[in-house]
Amino acid sequence: MPGVIDIFTGHDLSDACMPRFNDLIASHQSLDFPVLAAKEISHVGQPLAVVIAKSYGEAQNACERIEVVIDHERTSRVVKSDPLFTIQFKKTVSVSEVDQLEVSSSLSMPRVIALTLEPRSLLSRYDSTTESFHISFGSQTPSRAQVDFSNILKVPVDQVRVSMQDVGGAFGFKSSVYPEDLIVVWATKRLKRSIKWVSTRSEDFLTGMHGRGSSLKGQLCCSKEGSLTGLSAHVTCDLGAWLPFSAVVPLRNATRILPGPYRVSTIDITGEAFLSNAAPVNIYRGAGRPEAAIIMETLMDKAANICQVDVVDFRLKNLISTADMPFKTPTGETLDSGDYRKVLLKARELFDYEAERELQAIRRDQHELVGIGVAFYIEPCGMGWESASIEWKDDHTWTLYCGAPAQGQGHETTFANIAAKELQCHPSMITVKLGDTDFGPPGLGALASRSISIGGSAVVKVCREAVRRKNNGEALPIFVSDTFHSEEAWSCGCVISRLAIDSDTGKPFIEKLVFVDDAGVQIDPELAKDQLIGGCAQGIGQAMMEQIVYDDNGQLLTGSLMDYAIPRADDIPYIHVHSEHSPSPHNLLGAKGVGEAGCIGVPASLLNAARDALRLSVDEDIDFPLTSEKLWKLLMRKKTKE
Repeated sequence: MPGVIDIFTGHDLSDACMPRFNDLIASHQSLDFPVLAAKEISHVGQPLAVVIAKSYGEAQNACERIEVVIDHERTSRVVKSDPLFTIQFKKTVSVSEVDQLEVSSSLSMPRVIALTLEPRSLLSRYDSTTESFHISFGSQTPSRAQVDFSNILKVPVDQVRVSMQDVGGAFGFKSSVYPEDLIVVWATKRLKRSIKWVSTRSEDFLTGMHGRGSSLKGQLCCSKEGSLTGLSAHVTCDLGAWLPFSAVVPLRNATRILPGPYRVSTIDITGEAFLSNAAPVNIYRGAGRPEAAIIMETLMDKAANICQVDVVDFRLKNLISTADMPFKTPTGETLDSGDYRKVLLKARELFDYEAERELQAIRRDQHELVGIGVAFYIEPCGMGWESASIEWKDDHTWTLYCGAPAQGQGHETTFANIAAKELQCHPSMITVKLGDTDFGPPGLGALASRSISIGGSAVVKVCREAVRRKNNGEALPIFVSDTFHSEEAWSCGCVISRLAIDSDTGKPFIEKLVFVDDAGVQIDPELAKDQLIGGCAQGIGQAMMEQIVYDDNGQLLTGSLMDYAIPRADDIPYIHVHSEHSPSPHNLLGAKGVGEAGCIGVPASLLNAARDALRLSVDEDIDFPLTSEKLWKLLMRKKTKE
């Protein structure tokens, strides 16, 4: 056909498989997933043929001429098989079973999609002179992608350069390479010419990595006086058809974070993850943290109600105290610092909680459906290492590199401010370079709320060494490269919201939202606030409207923005943000993570607000998203019972 350069199928890449996943949870099963399907399709949208043409239109026309023959006798859809991963935490402390109260909850969290400003894209360039490759694409982990590309190309890593320019958002969606990325790079070598690929928004819905997709079950025990005594929980995660690098992270986080910020002596927590015939599920802003907060905070509200105690007072009674920090949780985690009681009390004050409860009573007397939702959360903020390097030039300027790239968080500004303080110069004298493997040392990447605490500490470390050398009169230029290793810091926060529901239509209205977060020392408070508000917006989307839907045959039903709702400006209320500052002892800045916080506390708070507005009993549950249709059906059922 006109313009077609070549075509490839899975038989051409028969030995090429997706990179190995991060084995945070042991698994003995083989998971070699082909880059390009040859014999079997595991999910709708899986790549099975490639057309290289001189223009996008010509490639598209040729793709439409491809015929796929299906063996209908072999078709089947396995939603779940045996669990691929299992994780368990169990700790028993003997307590009196006399007068014990128990509440339970069963919740479902539908899949969502990151919907970054820019869909995926990749430009792979081939240099025939040096037989090297330069790949430009949106990535949170350029160094790891460099290794993945060198493996598919079967060339040394130093022959592969990965660079990224401005990336319009990532949220975990761009933390791993995709089959399309590897296919384009492989074809570049095969054809010895540069190739560009750009995804459409619909293709991102169909083949892009989804988030969430889990079921949550829990039972919480407490004494009649309101002291927590035991937690049992079961978390089930849908992994999709293949595993991105961080696929096991949501399951690991959701289980190890429980029982959250509360003192519970006895736990029995199990997590299981299953493959399914759907697009892969990866880390998405929060990555298991929202799941832990949602099930725990739902149980806390139910337990407070059965004990006939105010939900805020119930939480205050059971929060881990500052005097016990660092605190060893029953799942083996160490909470480094934080004043949880102060955060909750501040949120109560800013929300004007007592007055709001009085107003709620008045409005209820007028037959209005209005609820108040409280949610407290803790957030693990990454561990391990990150790199940085800095160079002093003859023109008395500095060039700084950090292995944590940026996708809109303002890392360039923050890293320059950190370096300027250490170097005692103006930030304008510092050029920050991120996201290019051709300069600076390898880095772990920008994810897991770790960039400033660990990456920023790496910047501090190299700057201090550069200052030492400069003060000692060492010859110019000066170049310092190093890594910083850190234990995990833990943020915390509290969200209190007021939600009204129209009794005729079920339409929900978020009327008030107060958000108090403690991310340790903030380097740039304005950028931190922006991150908090951005996370809130995505948390509102998950809570109120977002949902990926497949039919029984594995066909995606929400494949465009005509079918998948996301929050617009008029869906986001004014968000009152306040920050506390409990420094972490684990890094040079005392910083903790802030990027995912809004996605963690907001959904849990809005779910409890909806429960309160509907006056659900302790035996009743409601799932996300909190759409008007779902709320209206609940109202109709309640009226029928009455």
